[in-house]
Amino acid sequence: MPSGTADPSSNGRVPYEGERSVGQLFAAATADLSALVHDEIALAKAELRQDVKRGVSGGVSLAVAGVVALAAIPMLSFAAAYGLQALGLTLGWSFLIVAGAYLALAALLGLLALRSFKKIEKPHRTIEGAQATADVLKNARPRPATKEEIDRALGRIPQ
Repeated sequence: MPSGTADPSSNGRVPYEGERSVGQLFAAATADLSALVHDEIALAKAELRQDVKRGVSGGVSLAVAGVVALAAIPMLSFAAAYGLQALGLTLGWSFLIVAGAYLALAALLGLLALRSFKKIEKPHRTIEGAQATADVLKNARPRPATKEEIDRALGRIPQ
């Protein structure tokens, strides 16, 4: 607003050079708060995107473990069991040893998947940023007008 013209919301008071109206201050504060919220959301998205990638990696490992445990066991178990029988073990012990080996393999792959899942963390920076913003907003108080500002606004003191 050019200097020397009255602001319609200020009871005819002429603003000082470079002074902003209440509406302009409110608009600036709203824009700043909006930008802060958008930045917090962007940070949350970035952190969650990384955790989703880790989750997908763990899920793929778990799926591979399932496929290995279910598809490979029937096919290879018979061949291995009969191979152990050819070495001199009875057929029952041969099948038991092969089944135990495949279960150990499935357990190993499951542990790898579990380790990938444990690397997933909470979005710490987003939580800290949101808490800091909430604390600032809780403690934000408008600055009370000084007696001189009140007197100028009421026209008691000449401009």
